[in-house]
Amino acid sequence: MKRIAWLLMIGLTLMWLLLTGSASPGNVLLGAALSVAMTLWFSAVRPLHPHLRRPRAALRLFWRVAADVLRSNYAVARIVLGLTAKRNVHAGFVDIPLAVRDPHALATLAAIVTSTPGTVWANLSPDNRVLTLHVLDLRDPQHMRDTIKHRYEDLLREIFE
Repeated sequence: MKRIAWLLMIGLTLMWLLLTGSASPGNVLLGAALSVAMTLWFSAVRPLHPHLRRPRAALRLFWRVAADVLRSNYAVARIVLGLTAKRNVHAGFVDIPLAVRDPHALATLAAIVTSTPGTVWANLSPDNRVLTLHVLDLRDPQHMRDTIKHRYEDLLREIFE
C-alpha cells in the first residue's frame, strides 16, 4: 500500500478516537477497521489518485494557510463586531486567472479559500482557468490576485504538478 494510504488510515483512526472520546482497545480496533475499509473502498472508486511531488512544500503551505486563517479571523471579527467603520469595508468580486490544472490542487485551493474567513469561492470557469472569489473586504483586487497566485497557487503547483 502507498504511504499516502497509510497516512490516511492513521488519520481516520485518530479522528475516530477523537470523535468518540475513548481510546479503549475495542474502540481503537473498530476505528482501525473502519479506516482500512474506508480507505480501500474510497481508493477503488476514485478515478484519479493524487501524486504529491514535494511533501515539504505541503508542510509550508499548511503553515502559511494556518497563519492566513488566523489573520483573516481577526480581520473579519473586527468587521463583524463593528470595530471597523462600515464605509471602510468594500465587499466585491475578483477574477483570478489560474495556471494550476491538477484537480487535486484545485480542490485544495477551494478548501483553502473556503476555510479562510472573508472569502468565498464563487465560480470556476468551465475550462478551469478563471476563479471568481467574493471577498468581504476587497480593498485591492490586484493584491488579492497576487495573494492567491503567489501564496497558494505556486505552492500547489509545486506539490501536485
